Amino acid sequence: MTEIEIAGIDVASLDKENADVFYQLGILYSAGGEIATDYVTAHKWFNIAAARGNQEAARLRREIASEMSEGQIASAQRAARDWLKPKAGEVAAPVIQLVQPVAAVADRQAA
Repeated sequence: MTEIEIAGIDVASLDKENADVFYQLGILYSAGGEIATDYVTAHKWFNIAAARGNQEAARLRREIASEMSEGQIASAQRAARDWLKPKAGEVAAPVIQLVQPVAAVADRQAA
């Protein structure tokens, strides 16, 4: 699959929370034009954007999936999972941020 650079931004270095950027990458690969149409890569980016809450990405992912084989969909899903995996030396972002227990806050306020 083609790796691209947009406006000086290395796609591989993007923060995994950039749902709109991932959505735009899905649009770029699904529409073609400046780069060749690649539904597998488009599905991957739409999948990542949808996982970050972009509802339009979820809709477009379903739309292009209807044009793809089961093998292509599986490949796109695998690519999305691989992209989301922490790289060597990288720590996975926590799903839930830990907060101080209420008792600890109350103790500090009483002091």
